Amino acid sequence: MPNEKIEQIAKIIVNSAFKVHKELGPGLLEKVYEACLVYEITKAGFEVKRQVEVPIIYDGVTLKEYLKLDIIVENSIIIEVKAVDIVNPVWNAQIISHLKLTNNELGFLINFNVPLIKNGIKRFINTK
Repeated sequence: MPNEKIEQIAKIIVNSAFKVHKELGPGLLEKVYEACLVYEITKAGFEVKRQVEVPIIYDGVTLKEYLKLDIIVENSIIIEVKAVDIVNPVWNAQIISHLKLTNNELGFLINFNVPLIKNGIKRFINTK
């Protein structure tokens, strides 16, 4: 289970997603939601990076390919932002893989293209 600090950040992330969705509603491009979400989380005092390239280390070798993370908060929590009508189940597996490859504990898949944002937020824990 994520520690107390991670849980506090997670709460801010969820609250920020609610705020952005309430302000903008569904129907915009992913990059708009991503930018606004980053703004809200940063405003809350956390370090946030967008479109982060993470090197892939396989069999002890750093490859020339990268994972691209939509958002990473405090170098601890990964957020994948979507604005789609139907969530592809492979994105769930993608978040879990990203958590394992980055050795982070917690990730979110947030789809803003929903009438109620609570139905668009999915939380993932890296069980390692």
